[in-house]
Amino acid sequence: MSDSRHVVCAHCGGVNRVPVERLGAGGKCGRCKAALFEGHPAEVGASGFQTQLTRSDIPLLVDFWAPWCGPCRAMAPAFEKAARQLEPGYRLLKVNTEEQQAIAAQFNIRSIPTMILFARGREVSRMSGALDAAGIVAWARQQRA
Repeated sequence: MSDSRHVVCAHCGGVNRVPVERLGAGGKCGRCKAALFEGHPAEVGASGFQTQLTRSDIPLLVDFWAPWCGPCRAMAPAFEKAARQLEPGYRLLKVNTEEQQAIAAQFNIRSIPTMILFARGREVSRMSGALDAAGIVAWARQQRA
């Protein structure tokens, strides 16, 4: 039997078991039939974030941001570009700290933008401040446990 990973659908929250060798094949969710990886970050709320955090077997790179934050808005296109380079090895998520204040408080977000890399539900590392796409990709790959 091949090694597989649980991949949480960014659209419906369904948990999909995907063989490792097929992660890059552009699979679809068994529940809602949406693409599991689309090359861009998924905006998540409280329940979606919790499902991703507790059920995903792939590392999560989360951008904590706010609409009023100039550096956050400046980094958004770079985070989008980084998603195209890092998926399917990572799931990139965006958490709006204005709308998801409880999540921001849970992870002690004091400045934005802040990126946190999670692996199997645990924080691996964090970085505050805006980066370009190459910086995001390099940082994520250096931190991976």
